[in-house]
Amino acid sequence: MSKSVITNPSKKKNNPAKLVLIIVCVLFLSSCKNKSSQENIHISENLQLVKLNTHSYIHVSYITLKNGAKFPCNGFVYINNNEGYIFDSPANDKATVELIDWFQGEQKINIKGVVFNHFHDDCIKGIEIFKENGIPSIASNLTEKRMIQEGSYVPDQTFDNYLELKLGEKTIINSFFGEAHSNDNITSYFPQDKILFGGCMIKSLNAKKGNLADANISEWSNTVSKIKKAYSDVEIVIPGHGDLGDQNLLEYTINLFKAED
Repeated sequence: MSKSVITNPSKKKNNPAKLVLIIVCVLFLSSCKNKSSQENIHISENLQLVKLNTHSYIHVSYITLKNGAKFPCNGFVYINNNEGYIFDSPANDKATVELIDWFQGEQKINIKGVVFNHFHDDCIKGIEIFKENGIPSIASNLTEKRMIQEGSYVPDQTFDNYLELKLGEKTIINSFFGEAHSNDNITSYFPQDKILFGGCMIKSLNAKKGNLADANISEWSNTVSKIKKAYSDVEIVIPGHGDLGDQNLLEYTINLFKAED
């Protein structure tokens, strides 16, 4: 009679190559999850939209650098029940007009306001156009202060460190967690969709540190660590420039500036 052989799973050797393959597959599938439902909408050479779902859009516009190159800037649009909010103005006036026309004109969406992430031009450039269209501009008190210092138009509504907006049953949480890219940068979080618009304080994967003229480098990692802890369930993270991602963008940004702590 042959004896049965019982193997001990705990003594099986790990296959490093197989383990690496599994990790790569997991990361790939995670990336696909973020991109599989995306739809790119070409409005003009000034403005592109990335439709994430039926009520979430990234708006992409461009600033022209001194060398003549065009640099893409991200904003966000969130819609529910034919009403919506815009997060950051497009970075040039033509794109701002086209964004308003497309949503309010073609899509028949009532834009209830535009929320500015911080005081830089790639966030507030179109404020005058929003005012001309009767769309309220919203910013933190810190951002309003910086806009006044820069000689800009001022927002119509301000808040301290926290503002909750509603679109029907949808909630939007706007919060100041601390200084990073600037001393006034906020985040906008959409809990029902687990989407975070982080603006320029959040970097896309492999991005460099970028514009540090108004940055608090020593606090940048700490601020983003607070964001990561507060929104531990976030699935889609939108940076101010570059491709969207997931929580890896938060971790990448933390590590990018950690060496400067």
